[in-house]
Amino acid sequence: MHNRGPEQQQRGHVLLIAGDAAVRRRTVQIAPSANLAALGVVPASMLLNSDTPSDTTYLDGARDPNTVLMRLRTAAATPGPLFVYLSGRLTVDRRGNRLHLALPGTTAGTVRYTGLPWEWLGLELRGRPAGLTTVLLDLAADKAAWPLLREYGSLPASPSAEVYGVVSPPGFSGGGNSVSGYTRHWIEQLRRSTRRPANLHLHALTVGSAALPPGALVLPTARELAATAARTPAPGPASALPQDASRPTAEAGFRPPGLPGPPWSAVPSSASDEDLSTRTLPVRRKERARDPHPVTAVAVRVPDSPPGRDPRPHIHSLATAGRHLEAATLAQAWEQYVLTTFGYASQEATEWEEIRADLARMAGDFGLATHLWTSAGRARLSRQDADAPEVKAAAAGALYCWTQLKDPAAALDAGTELILLLDRLPSLDPRHLRLARQRLEFLHHAPSRR
Repeated sequence: MHNRGPEQQQRGHVLLIAGDAAVRRRTVQIAPSANLAALGVVPASMLLNSDTPSDTTYLDGARDPNTVLMRLRTAAATPGPLFVYLSGRLTVDRRGNRLHLALPGTTAGTVRYTGLPWEWLGLELRGRPAGLTTVLLDLAADKAAWPLLREYGSLPASPSAEVYGVVSPPGFSGGGNSVSGYTRHWIEQLRRSTRRPANLHLHALTVGSAALPPGALVLPTARELAATAARTPAPGPASALPQDASRPTAEAGFRPPGLPGPPWSAVPSSASDEDLSTRTLPVRRKERARDPHPVTAVAVRVPDSPPGRDPRPHIHSLATAGRHLEAATLAQAWEQYVLTTFGYASQEATEWEEIRADLARMAGDFGLATHLWTSAGRARLSRQDADAPEVKAAAAGALYCWTQLKDPAAALDAGTELILLLDRLPSLDPRHLRLARQRLEFLHHAPSRR
């Protein structure tokens, strides 16, 4: 009998945990059992991103937190890669003011005895080596837990684990008993890729494609991503970086004038030395001025943030260096922070939507860029005049990106909303609207359309 070496003896583990369903007014917001069923058909090797032999544990319907703890402890003891998935409802033990994952049968009065304390997850995973643990979350917070999450600003699991996912706020319209949006799109992105993407890449693609509830907490947060980016080695010489082939040029074809310019460098140089706890973020105010993009600085406090710089120049430098995924993910996280701080319909939220639109253009994702610019144009039009420079600039950006879409189905999908926006701008060059309508009409009757 041959002795097996340490590498041969190593095994991985997949632990899938379904907590209690999130229900509001008899409407199911998150159905953990449906999420587990969907993940259960995904090969463990794809979940772990490893071909290491592995074990899989499903916990669906467990009512005793000690049973879940034992399974979690067994999984954490595995020497190889570990993938932990949790779905369900977050609630609070009102006596101890501690977060719990509600298990089936958990009520407001029995949380202390029937819920899984959130810190148990961190305690069991803290001893694992860095780089071997992935935690994926698809949760909804109830009315008792949401204020506590807003206070924390995050939902940490363990310093040694990569944590990705989303926590939806209370009161959102759920998807019934079907697979929830984040989990469904995570699986779709995983299956769509020819090679298994890195966890951060997979998460970014999922967040970008899933229709998350407004104000949802996206993990990792902006602060956590910024800390990760600060530890990431700088790229090599500029000659070795991927070129931004999607940057528009004069020869790019039909290009509307006045492409918008998000204020990447609007922050004065002195702001780079400021502490993030009192960093200034630019906020465009509605005012008439010769400058088409007037910018006024306001103080935005981010509690307990490490020293650093305003995020926009850093995000822009990542994009111009070809690190489009990192730039888009960081911008997405900052947009979520702004949504929860200022509101979904705020000027600040529109500003970050425009930044994400320009990032998508730089990355060559003209479909996403068109949708984002169109949405930003509608948002600005709801509170600004139709001939305001910012409104016209957003419409011009949407129109340009739409003309770069080569896929007829994608162009048709984005074209209708774009035409509705353009039609509301009386000062727009009528040639642009006419050409856009002609293209949309052609797409509608194209023989190749399916």
